[in-house]
Amino acid sequence: MKRIQLFEFEDFHWFPKVIRNSMTKLIVVFHKMMGTSETLASLFSSLQKNYSFDQIVDLGSGAGGAMPEAIRLLNENQDGTKTKLILTDLHPNQNFIDEINRSGIPNISYSSVSTDATNFATAPAGLKTMIASFHHMPPSQAKNILRSAQENKQPFFILEIAENNIPTILWWLLLPLSLTILFIMCLVMTLFVRPLTWQQLLFTYLIPVIPICYAWDGQASLIRTYTFDDIKEMLSEFPTDGYTWEMEVVKNKKGRKAGYYVQGLPE
Repeated sequence: MKRIQLFEFEDFHWFPKVIRNSMTKLIVVFHKMMGTSETLASLFSSLQKNYSFDQIVDLGSGAGGAMPEAIRLLNENQDGTKTKLILTDLHPNQNFIDEINRSGIPNISYSSVSTDATNFATAPAGLKTMIASFHHMPPSQAKNILRSAQENKQPFFILEIAENNIPTILWWLLLPLSLTILFIMCLVMTLFVRPLTWQQLLFTYLIPVIPICYAWDGQASLIRTYTFDDIKEMLSEFPTDGYTWEMEVVKNKKGRKAGYYVQGLPE
């Protein structure tokens, strides 16, 4: 397996909540820069033509990421029944729950119930998604998630923005430069965070804890991303009848690579 199980600061339970929340908001800004919502809306629209669903249950949602905007764009082009989105997390953050649920965004809600991505049997009905979060799962847990989707005959969609497609030795050699670039990006992206708090400003520009942690997590997530071969290796242990897996490189509307998706559908 090419993937390496490095740590990310946001995965630690002891990591300060104010720093974690600030980094999560930066991820929302990053998704806007990458046009992830537009890409997702297009992929979901194509999927609905072949597999009917009117509800999406996002697993490991954090602050929501690109999903709320993706559902808004999807519903803009839908006649009749609109697609609903339920955001979930293993450890739901009450601040994010309140922010989403009080926003009054149509067809979107954040569940306060802890939802375990490895147990699809207890998750609400609908298409299950993991957007830029699957790489956080160690191999044993990742395999259990894939197995749970297949055994429970649940439709499942994974999108990863990063691609672990460079030699590992090159990743290590370029790490100082990559960290510097992400550090500077964090300084710029912070200006677009909404709502922007004084804590985020303090720990970005005066005590730069957020840029340091964000830069490391960004680079660690690249080498932690599962390759197609890694995923095929995990799926090779599953039975092949009654459920179909598909993996494809994703391109945005400009034709540029925007990561990859893994899609599992019951036959």
